[in-house]
Amino acid sequence: MSLLIGIEYCKLDSNGRFKLPIAIKKQLEGDDCRFVIRPSIYAECLELWTYASFEEEIANLQKELNPYSIEDRKMLRVLSAGNIVEIDSNDRLVIPNEQREPLGDSKDLVLQSTGKFMEIWNRDTYNRVNKETINYADKIDKRLGRSANVSEE
Repeated sequence: MSLLIGIEYCKLDSNGRFKLPIAIKKQLEGDDCRFVIRPSIYAECLELWTYASFEEEIANLQKELNPYSIEDRKMLRVLSAGNIVEIDSNDRLVIPNEQREPLGDSKDLVLQSTGKFMEIWNRDTYNRVNKETINYADKIDKRLGRSANVSEE
């Protein structure tokens, strides 16, 4: 499984294809070049997973979720709703028609790494969402920093 790193800018053509940036492709050398595209449940974007990472994610969900619970089955259904796509001979990936809605009519895309997968954004939406002023340093410190109960040395 590859760790995907970077922010890349791409153009979507009239057939819904974009060229996988060379910086991302190099990170996949030797890996299976199949991917899964699914809608994000958290943002107005798509998620691009390597097939191996997606397979592992779904296997973990199946271990955690109860197949006899209606709610758990619905969660698994939503989280496994993706399309398998492969890189063509020109290093392009096609975004299935039924998944293009979050991208709108824009031809300008941003691929943003989250480590496990890439988010595929309409560039205007990406810029708007990332202009929000949030003090990430404080949030990161509270979430991952030292506990308030531990005294400084």
